Amino acid sequence: MVRESPSPEVLAAFGAREGAVLLPGGQGGTWRSGEIVLKRCGLVAEADWAAVVLSEIEDTARFRVARPVRARDGGWVVQGWHAWWLTPGHPDPRRWDEVLAAGEAFHEALAGLARPRFLDERDDPWTYGERIAWAELPLPDGAVMAELLEPLARSRRPVDLPFQVVHGDLLGNVMFADGLAPAVIDWPVYFRPAHWALAVAVVDAATWHGAPAAWVERTADRVGGDQLLIRALMYRIATNEGFRRAGMPVRERTADYRPVVELVLGS
Repeated sequence: MVRESPSPEVLAAFGAREGAVLLPGGQGGTWRSGEIVLKRCGLVAEADWAAVVLSEIEDTARFRVARPVRARDGGWVVQGWHAWWLTPGHPDPRRWDEVLAAGEAFHEALAGLARPRFLDERDDPWTYGERIAWAELPLPDGAVMAELLEPLARSRRPVDLPFQVVHGDLLGNVMFADGLAPAVIDWPVYFRPAHWALAVAVVDAATWHGAPAAWVERTADRVGGDQLLIRALMYRIATNEGFRRAGMPVRERTADYRPVVELVLGS
């Protein structure tokens, strides 16, 4: 499949002077031009909001962020593209504890931000899965992976935790470089308990990156216990129903999630 590259006009708008080269990883839509990285954004309001926050947040010894590039017209998005300065490092989704520590520090820095209004507008498979997980939408009849979603939904109990702005996909989006704090990149914004965002990373580690059951059990209290893990699993699993509803291919299999569901539910 041929990936759309940023046009010369987009590159010039962000001050990029070299031809764009497709970067590996992610969903295959990230490009590099010299020291600038470009990617198509989803919701423009979300890209604008995140760029303002990331341009103002201070790096610490515990985390750093990818800094957005402002376009020459003063905006953050040009023809559906946004940009960041190249950030040293590489993701490593097997450095589970370090990813959680970076996520904790990042979320501490975000605490107190108001809920962004664009969350009411956003409608994509991931947002659909998140709303299912938090019982803001009902489980549809015949949902993809219903045999996993239904026992998880029955096991949900109320949680009394503060909501805040969080990163909904930490595990593959924390980069490591020698001598530097971990860098948080590619920020999908949600407004949920900070522990839920960490629980999503735990679920991803156990499902896709070999994290053993003993580590999940040992980490459960750190991420808010089984109720946050249940909601993290429902978010990831129900996103596949979101893809189906959007007419997009379902990406994952029941068998991939079943061992983690059984572990979390104590089956």
